[in-house]
Amino acid sequence: MKVVAVLYPDDNPDRHPDVLASAVRGLDLGDHLADAGHELVLTSETGEKLDELLTDAEVLITTPFWPVYFDADRIAKASSLKLAITAGIGSDHIDSDAAVEHGITVAEVTGSNVVAVAEHNVLQILALVRNFVPAHEQVANGDWDVAEASQEAHDLEGKTVGIIGLGAIGGRTALRLKGFDVTMLYHARHRRSPAEEATLGVRYARLDHLLETSDVVCVAVPLTDGSRALFNAERIASMKKGAWIVNTARGAIADADAVREACESGQLAGYAGDTWYPQPAPADHPWRTMPRNAMTIHYSGMTVESQVKIADGVREILDLFLAGEPVPEDYVVAAPQE
Repeated sequence: MKVVAVLYPDDNPDRHPDVLASAVRGLDLGDHLADAGHELVLTSETGEKLDELLTDAEVLITTPFWPVYFDADRIAKASSLKLAITAGIGSDHIDSDAAVEHGITVAEVTGSNVVAVAEHNVLQILALVRNFVPAHEQVANGDWDVAEASQEAHDLEGKTVGIIGLGAIGGRTALRLKGFDVTMLYHARHRRSPAEEATLGVRYARLDHLLETSDVVCVAVPLTDGSRALFNAERIASMKKGAWIVNTARGAIADADAVREACESGQLAGYAGDTWYPQPAPADHPWRTMPRNAMTIHYSGMTVESQVKIADGVREILDLFLAGEPVPEDYVVAAPQE
């Protein structure tokens, strides 16, 4: 059986001994699959060369961080494919409906990086509110303008933080923010029980109310038709003036140009996250140079610890599939009906 893993390139693996999810290490699956008589092809290609590799492959492994945009046309070309695994969380780069129509199961490693992303949310909230990036840049530039740095630096304590989505990542983000003595609102498709709300320190709010009253908005929902371009110009204009947005969910949840214009005008005091659209982000992406940004590349869920969890989960999924056993339900994103 042929397994194709599309992972990010690593030009200097000797410097990165703990990076498992690169096209060099291949999640350390090579020997494991070879011992079982299977072929693992490692690549960073995402264009026509990948289509050639997939013509006789039965398994595709991709990631949210170096994604294969697996649409209906590409799926139709991969006529032998039976399983598409996202090494991480979030499979919106795969057309799940088209995959199911072609008999392909889509799976991901549920829960593998929720701790890492939740911690990154708190990191970027603080980076924005405390105006960390401009102050840090003064160090490299040889400057020492305390007035300039402190003009837009604030305490997080006493602020209202709105969390959109309160699943595994949103919930852990709330737990980590409790110690900052903030008021936390949340909006989600399914409301938590009163006991859960008390444990997390959150209060349910309608989306419009959350946006109108929150000083910080943290996005923790998957990319769906309902959340795509959720933060467009109109919605950003409805927010509290001078609010901050942190979006480690998916870049396409925000309209790139609308966010940039709001940061330039001051309607937003800042925007941070690590998710972009498309990915990798082109050099001229408007978020790279907009003011008041604390963006990073998409790495929040790829801590050393998360990569171990991801590798273990991918191996579990593969072993079950190769043994003819069903993939655990909590890993399944979409599957053909039996």
